[in-house]
Amino acid sequence: MPKINSKIEIHNNNSSKIDWEKVSEDIKIKLGNDIFNSWIQKLKLVEEMDHYIVLSAPTRFIRDWVVSRYLDQIIKIVKIYKNNISRIDFMIEKSLTSKVDKEIDEKNINSNVSYIEESELAYTRIDPNKNFKNFVVGPSNSLAFEACKKVCDQISNYNPLFLYSGIGMGKTHLLNSIGLELKKNKKVMFISAERFMYQFVKSLKRNEMVKFKDFFRNTDVFIIDDIQFVSGKEVMQEEFFHTFNALIEKGSQVIISSDRPPAKLTKIQERIKSRLSGGLVIDIQESNLDLRLKILKTKLNEIKNSFTETIEPEESIVNFIASEIRISNRELIGALNRIISFSRIYKKSPSFSEAKIILKDLLNISENKITIENIQKIVCSNYKISKNEMLSPRRSRYLVRPRQIAMYLAKNLTSKSLPDIGREFSNRDHTTVIHSVKIINKLKLIDGDLSKNLEKLKNDILYKNQNEI
Repeated sequence: MPKINSKIEIHNNNSSKIDWEKVSEDIKIKLGNDIFNSWIQKLKLVEEMDHYIVLSAPTRFIRDWVVSRYLDQIIKIVKIYKNNISRIDFMIEKSLTSKVDKEIDEKNINSNVSYIEESELAYTRIDPNKNFKNFVVGPSNSLAFEACKKVCDQISNYNPLFLYSGIGMGKTHLLNSIGLELKKNKKVMFISAERFMYQFVKSLKRNEMVKFKDFFRNTDVFIIDDIQFVSGKEVMQEEFFHTFNALIEKGSQVIISSDRPPAKLTKIQERIKSRLSGGLVIDIQESNLDLRLKILKTKLNEIKNSFTETIEPEESIVNFIASEIRISNRELIGALNRIISFSRIYKKSPSFSEAKIILKDLLNISENKITIENIQKIVCSNYKISKNEMLSPRRSRYLVRPRQIAMYLAKNLTSKSLPDIGREFSNRDHTTVIHSVKIINKLKLIDGDLSKNLEKLKNDILYKNQNEI
């Protein structure tokens, strides 16, 4: 892969604005033309702040794909130009205002959604795409869903409302849905615990604590996400405790989310745990198979509506994703996005073995576990030859084809270099490996039986590998 030109280091000046066109060129070199043209080219620089930048994406699908696959690499390249940039935020183009300014304009001040002056627009902005209508309900989250709907009908009915679950189970979606529904008639504050801490520290430094207190306590609905991040921050916890009490006393609705129940929050004051436990505490449990399938089909319909030329994956692959990825609904969607991306790039739905390779990190299929030796054994068994015969210098037709197939599979299923593969086949030259791969690539296009056999061999190798894990 080409290296980024070292000359760009001269642009690493924190006092100057980032030239997004130059950054984009380096991203293109790093990630390649196909990835850049399909995904990165669609991003636009919206705003640059002290320690982060805001990019816009045309759709949620593109944003999610870029964040899940390329964000770390993009940040590394951005930091070459501006080493104090530590984060990239995203906005969806259709939700952008015509002008993104650092200060809140008159429209935002009069809005029912609260913002802190000079805070990042869109960081606390309620996402209009995450609402109750597109939240997929199942047995594991139905209680949380109904409680959130109830809060919208009658605030302070459950106060506080505390939702907890593992990562990617829909907590933030539900919190956002509440904010979206209530902001029509109520003054809503929706913020993450991380941002709450940031504003607290900034207010301390600027000697603006009175302003901070007034701002956070003057709201009808206070929604705070991921409260576990205040763990160990004693001074911050003190301020949160008093903010919480003030809001409850004035009848404001408080909604909180965490990755664990109040009693298991570590390095959190006992009085805070007690207050959090005093309302309705709901656990969003792991999704069952039916719910995961429902989530995938809902997301697939959303993608098809956004991209008219979407090639729908086979039902067996969708079922496979739903049955194998159970920990996080976010990973579930990420897996589907990968399959859809493969289909868009190669203009075809992936085969079952290709799908397993695409998702190998999510399925815990380690590349290092798929060895050339194992490939050789499975190919030899399939063609009824011994490993010694495969590795021998003999060029009989019944030996050459299995040898070429084994080299082809080694190239496609492992990260080994061509010389490394050649060494595993009795020190053959890397050009022999290249020739074998080319031959098999040509033959599989015209020989249906060979193509089916290759698919079977891939599945045997991947299944065997999974069983070993």
